[in-house]
Amino acid sequence: MERVQLEQLVAATGSAEQHGGFTFMVDPYWTPAQRKEYAQMQKSVAGDCDPGPASPRPATSQAKIAQGWLCLPTGGSSGKVRFARHDEMTLYAAVQGFCTHFGLLQVNTVDVLPPWHVSGLMARVRSAATGGQHLAWDWKRLENGEHPSLTDKDSWVISLVPTQLQRLLEQPAAVAWLRQMKIILIGGGPMWPTLAAAAQSANLPIVICYGMTETAAMITAQLPGEFSRGDRSSGLPMPHARIGILADDSTSALHQGETGIVGISGASVMRGYFGGPPCGGSHVTADLGFMDSGGRLHLAGRRDEIVITGGEKVNPREVEAALRATGRFSDLAVVAVPHAEWGQELLACYPAGQELSQTEIGSLLAGLNLSRQQRPKRFLAFAYEQWPRNAQGKLNRAALREAVLAR
Repeated sequence: MERVQLEQLVAATGSAEQHGGFTFMVDPYWTPAQRKEYAQMQKSVAGDCDPGPASPRPATSQAKIAQGWLCLPTGGSSGKVRFARHDEMTLYAAVQGFCTHFGLLQVNTVDVLPPWHVSGLMARVRSAATGGQHLAWDWKRLENGEHPSLTDKDSWVISLVPTQLQRLLEQPAAVAWLRQMKIILIGGGPMWPTLAAAAQSANLPIVICYGMTETAAMITAQLPGEFSRGDRSSGLPMPHARIGILADDSTSALHQGETGIVGISGASVMRGYFGGPPCGGSHVTADLGFMDSGGRLHLAGRRDEIVITGGEKVNPREVEAALRATGRFSDLAVVAVPHAEWGQELLACYPAGQELSQTEIGSLLAGLNLSRQQRPKRFLAFAYEQWPRNAQGKLNRAALREAVLAR
């Protein structure tokens, strides 16, 4: 992919701003604090932030490519704005790996994710780079039952986060429409067991994948059919990526089956964070996981989400999975807040209208295989419109925690 083609694609999204030779993808839903961080970054553009070494362009080009000129926002779990620096080479490496992994020559995409998010942007890039169709469709329209008509029904791809999949599974017409897809990519968070069972029962072509802004979206993915056969891993490394499981020092590698920090290297890895040092083609994530005997990645939460309560380590995602498995909640999130005696305590948040009495909570917890430290000390009901989700439906855990603290 030529830089001029990517520049045109990015400009057409209406979400790009240029500052000092860099192009920034801007999220209109940033908080005031995040907008302030972005404004401060703009001021640094003309300062000591170097876009990186130039690489040669083809003879038909008029200038040199600055590596890492395209800055994609990534907030992580902290809610703070950072930008991962990419360019046409890192993004096209991701496209090539995607097509090789799935055996596709052309990618036709129904896109319900915003263009400033890496998954929404890469949906556009894959289609443009392969001569496929890109159909932008507002998520709310899809959720409300407006399903676009598709041609060549066996060649379409859609990316969803688990919460979006859950919403659509509640609608028979949406399930019938989803069955037209060749691939339904599920990422952005773990699938809980009841959701996975419902998706398998609905006979949907689900593919669980794993990736991030720093890697130009997915770098592992199942192969079609593996999910329907019961595989619940995040799949195999894609051709453009290599996965290693690292010890706490982030340098020594662990063995098969051992859980540690997920490390990634490959051609789609960002050049570095804006204002930071170059990555050198590798990135150490905040995610925990292990590789099984078949070379598939299994995620085990995030190391920055591990909670110390009463001197014991607890993974809130494991608690969430256990509570979701009861089928009692349409949605759920477990967060940790400070506690004078235990250091931190767990709270379970769920949508208002499904309130539980203390007796019901006690009975619910008694039936679960959770240790004393894993059991949430409080259950809080929030009006669903107050749940802080971004434009792609992913829960902002930092914002939810602030809302809990404000109560």
